[in-house]
Amino acid sequence: MKRSTIITILFVVAFGALLLFNTLSAQKHECSVCVEFHGRRNCATASNETEEAALRAAQTTACGTIASGMDQSIACDRTPPISKQCKTR
Repeated sequence: MKRSTIITILFVVAFGALLLFNTLSAQKHECSVCVEFHGRRNCATASNETEEAALRAAQTTACGTIASGMDQSIACDRTPPISKQCKTR
């Protein structure tokens, strides 16, 4: 194998590892949320840099499958969750 090919492969692997590390290290909080909206219930888990952002992302994800249309999505996002649990990584 050529030396330039080996250097290129090592560079691509190092770059991929750097991207993975940066993505995973920013996710410091993980939250699980269960939402009940119009008689339907769904739970979701999300992670983010702050607990507040992780809660918001989990609620939005949980509402995604039980709300249809923009009006219902907004209303579901504003509904208090029936359960929520967060942990720090």
